[in-house]
Amino acid sequence: MANGRERFKRMKATREPVVMLTCYDYPTAVLEDEAGVDVIFVGDSVGTNVLGYSSETEVTMADMLHHLRAVRRGVSKAYLLVDMPHGSYATTEAARRNAEAFIAAGADGVKLEGGYDQVPVVRELAAAGIEVCGHIGFTPQTLGSKGRVQGKSSEQARELIDSALALADAGVFMLVLELVTEQVAAMVTARVPIPTIGIGSGRFCDGQVLVVNDVLGMTPSARRLHKRYTEWRDTAGGAIRRYVDDVRTHHFPTEENAFPTDREELARLEEMLAAAR
Repeated sequence: MANGRERFKRMKATREPVVMLTCYDYPTAVLEDEAGVDVIFVGDSVGTNVLGYSSETEVTMADMLHHLRAVRRGVSKAYLLVDMPHGSYATTEAARRNAEAFIAAGADGVKLEGGYDQVPVVRELAAAGIEVCGHIGFTPQTLGSKGRVQGKSSEQARELIDSALALADAGVFMLVLELVTEQVAAMVTARVPIPTIGIGSGRFCDGQVLVVNDVLGMTPSARRLHKRYTEWRDTAGGAIRRYVDDVRTHHFPTEENAFPTDREELARLEEMLAAAR
């Protein structure tokens, strides 16, 4: 799906919430697309949730391209957004080159972190016709993995509002607000002409995003900003333990799981083997 700018701008105007959810593989992409997720997001959180990295900063362009292509195969309706990994937009030239690689691999748009410092990069990508989603508040690529709420002081809150306005003016079509106080997130949302997508930023953003692993209960513990809709660890862990037990006690496989040879062919085989002795 191309041209998300107009679609999501209309959703903001009509107060229709934008639903965003991370995704890292083909089967999950199919489920999210069928469920009606508006924005399927290949986040750099793939590093800590799927690849076993200690932080998002370890994620590479090769990692992101691999997972983007897998997700692209499962998406037919949703807008497909991908994270620019740490270091991939250090200069405007690198940002354009890497963003173009993502678009060529099937992304509809790219997301990058930062405020005023990213205005030149956003302008460069927008001029190239690449749709860019901004990300302010808590930014894991620069602030680390442990989230800290942003916007508690008036000075920090003003900086967030000014950054949001600067990014919107530079050309971002959407803006993620991570771990921003609810009141400040509401102020940003009211002041920018583009949709805001909250994660841990309260009730008044134009949409919400969560990590799919948290939604499914795949992570070991819940955090305040998340909502677990099922407990995959318990369900999947129980199924695996039952499989282990069945194999060890000879309850799997059974005759129902086997494929027999035709009796006539089996008789011929036995004759052949007997003749060869």
